Amino acid sequence: QVQLVESGGGLVQPGGSLRLACAASGRTFSNYAMGWFRQAPGKEREFVSAISRSGGSTYYADSVKGRFTISKDNAKNTVYLQMNSLKPEDTAVYYCAADRSPRSAATVVATEVAYAYWGQGTQVTVSS
Repeated sequence: QVQLVESGGGLVQPGGSLRLACAASGRTFSNYAMGWFRQAPGKEREFVSAISRSGGSTYYADSVKGRFTISKDNAKNTVYLQMNSLKPEDTAVYYCAADRSPRSAATVVATEVAYAYWGQGTQVTVSS
C-alpha cells in the first residue's frame, strides 16, 4: 500500500520561505512521477508543480513559477517543494501525490486525475 506523508508546513511572513517534504513508501519510488497540489479555503484543489520519475523534468503552475522549486531524491523516497518569496495567496493546504502508473523517465503529469495516491496534506499559512 502506497503511503505519502507530508511535512514542513507552517506559518511564515510574506516574502519568507518554507520547504515541504513528502516521504513515500509502499512501492518503488523511482518508477513514478510525483506532484504537488494545493487547496485554499473555499476553492478547488489546484496543481502547483510536478516532477518526472527520474527527477530530470519539472513543470510549474504560472502562479508559482520562479518562486517554487520541486525536487526528488529517489534514494530517500522523498519529494520536496522549496517555496520562496511566499505571498498571502499561497496560503493553502498542500498535498503531494503519486502518479497512478509508471511513465517514461522524462514525463511530468499536471492533471489531478492521473494521480492515484495522496498525502494527508500540510497547512501553509502566509501572513504578517
